[in-house]
Amino acid sequence: MGQQEKVATSLAGAVSEGISASLATVDAELARRYPGDPGTRQPVHTVYVPGNDFAADTIRSWGDAALAALDEHAPDPATLARVLGLADDLAEPVYTRVRAKLEREPIEDLRVDFEDGYAGRDEDADAARAAWLISESYAKGTAAPYMGIRMKCMEAAVRDRGIRTLDVFLTGLMEAGGLPGGLVLTLPKVTYTEQVSAMVRLVEEFEKARGLEAGRIGFEIQIETSQSILGPDGTATVARMIDAAEGRATGLHYGTFDYSACLGVSAAHQASDHPAADHAKAVMQVAAAGTGVRVSDGSTNVLPVGPTEKVHDAWRLHYGLTRRALARAYYQGWDMHPGHLPTRYAAVFAFYREGFEQAAARLAAYATHAGGDVMDEPATAKALSSYLLRGIDCGALDTTEVARLTGLTRADLDGFAAPRRGELTAAAE
Repeated sequence: MGQQEKVATSLAGAVSEGISASLATVDAELARRYPGDPGTRQPVHTVYVPGNDFAADTIRSWGDAALAALDEHAPDPATLARVLGLADDLAEPVYTRVRAKLEREPIEDLRVDFEDGYAGRDEDADAARAAWLISESYAKGTAAPYMGIRMKCMEAAVRDRGIRTLDVFLTGLMEAGGLPGGLVLTLPKVTYTEQVSAMVRLVEEFEKARGLEAGRIGFEIQIETSQSILGPDGTATVARMIDAAEGRATGLHYGTFDYSACLGVSAAHQASDHPAADHAKAVMQVAAAGTGVRVSDGSTNVLPVGPTEKVHDAWRLHYGLTRRALARAYYQGWDMHPGHLPTRYAAVFAFYREGFEQAAARLAAYATHAGGDVMDEPATAKALSSYLLRGIDCGALDTTEVARLTGLTRADLDGFAAPRRGELTAAAE
């Protein structure tokens, strides 16, 4: 390097060192509060089954009922495509994959419900039975990837019952061999951050009582009240709830009908695409961004039952709501009836398959620095990889076809989707 090309600076090294020292607390806070996505699979839905109805064959019976609905109301790809408005080139692959999914893994996430949906007479017995059945299903390899319970909330009228049910359930799992890796718990109707703190204390005490590793038990926070979105001082209460969970919050689940009713929305207009729902979920999404807490949409109460025309109407509604949610980055929702499974998977598979080739091409160009008609940045590469990984995880895409178009392995995709803190900034420079 010649004399005129020599790089010159004016600041002493101590300046940079001093600035770094002054930001050490901020660095630690960023790492603690915003660790990023956990990089684990997120189910595309959660199915709620009343605790008094849950049985050993629940998962299989839902899959069989969904297949029967297809056989009766959309027995071939062309019919389903016509009902849902699928493009011609998507009809066959989507239909084939939906049927295969319903045969292989009809439910990705199952919550045994001991709250609003529960109508049993012996909650202790039902909670103990749920624990035994879930443990047995994991042992036999017939479990959904994620399973657990929704307990009663922390409000005074039902608090003791909810605590006891959770204790009976978790104790049953421990007695049957331990907590499964796919365990998920849901705390409903959270209004105050103190209720989240109480849940933290509850699972902490259970961990101590059973000699479990601290932090082993996480839980979802169900957003069903206006107070969980906006506090009396005008702050976004849901962000405080995530903080109060002390790293144990795994998800924020929107409760369509309780939240809508809380705001006075009339029954005929209570839906996941109502403006009130959009506002709540947008606040949830921003509060959860970067924290590792996932956001889930709610459900529709319009069931695909009855004559074919009525079923088709319900399918179109559910398909449209699911596609709408996916476009807004709500990658999970609730399904309340076996008849919702065909359109859940049709919507999810169509979403990933119709954008697959373009996403793969853009990521391949980014990975090889080949350029193209879109100039992507590291953050977009992260989004592209996450898109492809979600498609693989749910069955919409195959690892081999993704590798063929991107030239990337699963490990490569994981690396782009979940870079270590600071890598996005460094890569962009």
